[in-house]
Amino acid sequence: MHIDLLDWEEVNEILPKYSKFTVLDVKTGKRFEVQRRAGSSHADVQPLTAKDTEIMKEIYGGEWSWKRRAIIVIHGDQWIAASMNGMPHGAGTLDNNFRGHFCIHFNGSKTHRKNAMDESHKLMILKAAGELDAYLANADPFTVISSFIAGMKQQDADITSLISFQTIDWKNIFRSVENIKIRQVHDVSVENKTVLEVPVEIEWIDDRSERRIYQGDVHLIRIAPTDVWKIDSVRFFKESGMIQK
Repeated sequence: MHIDLLDWEEVNEILPKYSKFTVLDVKTGKRFEVQRRAGSSHADVQPLTAKDTEIMKEIYGGEWSWKRRAIIVIHGDQWIAASMNGMPHGAGTLDNNFRGHFCIHFNGSKTHRKNAMDESHKLMILKAAGELDAYLANADPFTVISSFIAGMKQQDADITSLISFQTIDWKNIFRSVENIKIRQVHDVSVENKTVLEVPVEIEWIDDRSERRIYQGDVHLIRIAPTDVWKIDSVRFFKESGMIQK
């Protein structure tokens, strides 16, 4: 089935307020029905019934979460790449055992807090569209770093594995990092280099809910000047203290 990567302006017309459609979770293959209730910069939606709420909660492992997930929105014969979070919030009116609504994002849609596209949603939309590999293959090292941290934040091994130079046991890493964000990335010259050290400041929360700061370098490698940038994940995790040296 062909999956469309459509801009929010177009999706906003295809799925107007009160329209009903199916959400297909890419990872699990589970589906549930929803209705769009509101939203101007993205779609605010609710599960249609209590059964749909149950399926959605199963997709999130039995616990509501702000984590983004790659999804496909099915409307008639059209399949559209999208991303959702899994946390009930705000208002909700349907009799569905779901307190509030959740958000679905499409290419170019924006969050309430920022007048820009959320990077984690962007990566999940590309993943749903089957275009994540191509996006990362053509990314500059600074986009690679931000995508890597976003993948860790969302605990998505599909994203982090594409960026990591080494094969990693992501379950252990994800267990040790509750949350993570970039505070600063310094600019460095990239031209014709195959090894790069990018100074960063990264804030993360460990498995004891303690706030940690890493001020150091992210080391990137590529085989040739035209090849794909990869992160030396093992070195990063050791130097940041996320795993024992």
